[in-house]
Amino acid sequence: MVLLRGLFQSCCLFLLIFVVCCIPPEDPIKCSSDNTDCTITNSYGAFPDRSTCRAAEVAFPSTEQELISIVSEASRNKRKMKVATRYSHSIPKLVCLDGQDGLLISTKYLNRTLKVDVEAMTITVESGVTLKQLINEAAKAGLALPYTPYWWGLTIGGLLSTGAHGSTLWANGSSVHDYLLELRIVTPGFAGFARVRSLKDGDKDFNAAKVSLGVLGVISQVTLKLQPMFKRSITYLTKDDSDLGDKVASFGNEHEFADITWYPSQRKAVYRIDDRVNTNSPGNGLYDFIPFRSTASVAPGAIRTTEDFQESLSDALGKCLSAQTVILTLKIAAYGLSNNGILFTGYPVIGYHNRFQASGTCLDSLDDALITACAWDPRVKGEFFHQTTFSVGLSVAKSFIQDVQKLIELEPKAMCGVELYNGILMRYVKASSAYLGKQEDAMDFDITYYRSKDPLTPRLYEDILEEVEQLALFKYGALPHWGKNRNVAFDGVINKYKNAKEFLRVKKVYDPFGLFSSEWTDQVLGLKNSVTIDKEGCALEGLCICSQDIHCAPNKGYYCRPGKVYEDARVCARVTSK
Repeated sequence: MVLLRGLFQSCCLFLLIFVVCCIPPEDPIKCSSDNTDCTITNSYGAFPDRSTCRAAEVAFPSTEQELISIVSEASRNKRKMKVATRYSHSIPKLVCLDGQDGLLISTKYLNRTLKVDVEAMTITVESGVTLKQLINEAAKAGLALPYTPYWWGLTIGGLLSTGAHGSTLWANGSSVHDYLLELRIVTPGFAGFARVRSLKDGDKDFNAAKVSLGVLGVISQVTLKLQPMFKRSITYLTKDDSDLGDKVASFGNEHEFADITWYPSQRKAVYRIDDRVNTNSPGNGLYDFIPFRSTASVAPGAIRTTEDFQESLSDALGKCLSAQTVILTLKIAAYGLSNNGILFTGYPVIGYHNRFQASGTCLDSLDDALITACAWDPRVKGEFFHQTTFSVGLSVAKSFIQDVQKLIELEPKAMCGVELYNGILMRYVKASSAYLGKQEDAMDFDITYYRSKDPLTPRLYEDILEEVEQLALFKYGALPHWGKNRNVAFDGVINKYKNAKEFLRVKKVYDPFGLFSSEWTDQVLGLKNSVTIDKEGCALEGLCICSQDIHCAPNKGYYCRPGKVYEDARVCARVTSK
């Protein structure tokens, strides 16, 4: 049985690695007719609370002037507005309007590169330009944006608004907004007008607009600082994780583009040794990250069926064996690296920065009737997951890692389900001047794990994952990633930002009637009651922290209990005899 399972997983992973074309994701906005009576979702097909977000209408401006007219009209009518992006990758409800009468403003057609200044090493683009477009346009001019997220399907406006980042402790850090020189933002005005505000680095309100969650208005265009194109050298090195806590701070200072992938249940960590090299260094490598490639739809469907079965049987060993297969296959395939754009022949892999910094080839595809798709495309049976992502200060990252390791000593198989999604990605981030940016140098932990289609069905090792989440957020004061996470990560979060009051002051000036705000964003910003929801099973979806058994799944043997290592945690634990 174990051999058959391994062969099955290997066949599915072969399809994940070698299928190279797929259908592009559908538009996250769907309307009954003529851009009216609309719904919007994210690219995964479900928000944390699984609600359906509605709008009376959607507008698709293609110029800044059209955008101004749209915001002006909505302002005159005191109409609620939200900004939507091409692929809608944010997991939380940042894009959701209150009620059904609001207006969505899509930046889908604000997608032009306006200027590349080679001498000044800057690029000016509209906010709907994707990261892939920006990387390619800069490369044509022999320039590069040095630090970016790894997924190129984000829009520039979206990634700035949520504080998206890559991994480095060097220079200004890994957050794209810290390389922002200028932006133009269209905000509501008094007496039913719209105002275009042009902000530059050093202006009074610039640090509020750099990371805005979309509540200040619509970013129309931005100018970013670039560098001359350069080459990088990447080597992945696997070690046991016994000294991970000791190495976490120093490793980020030793290598410019360092990151770490951690497999806690396997007691392994993969160190990414990634640095600039001379442009004369031989090599034309490419990084086409395997999980971001297109795949035959049958492959993620089969893998999901297997995981559903393992969850239903509480088959922790089966998950661990499946995870070992996934990790070994990715390691053999060098995670998607190739030395010449086709084959991997060994480390180091050397190539130009624009060919390494981001990927997402499952977006670059023709319509093939869903024979292939991105692995998480909600139109096919495939990945359906939670993402818990937070930044722990480097000064306490060692202690946090050691606490997680204590949990693994108590429950050695607890993280096998996370390892099925390639473990915990650890990226370096630096303190930012943005009011809602990182408050200190930190290590970002990105944890992806199984989510049931039934919101009242608990996960295997539900309690361990909840304890890790609460350890980070409450014991170590971690900051959540604005574009990811379940609701509990945002409860009271605004109190962790020293310049929160200044951000709210700017918000009041830019949007005095709260037309770009919603109940959800007001809750997150501390302007209304808690973002958590008290109802049956709420802890299972991260909508609350359990305080009574009904928040878990007592009918399935899961009760609210203290944590095993962090006793202040309250988690849904499986109790065999109550």
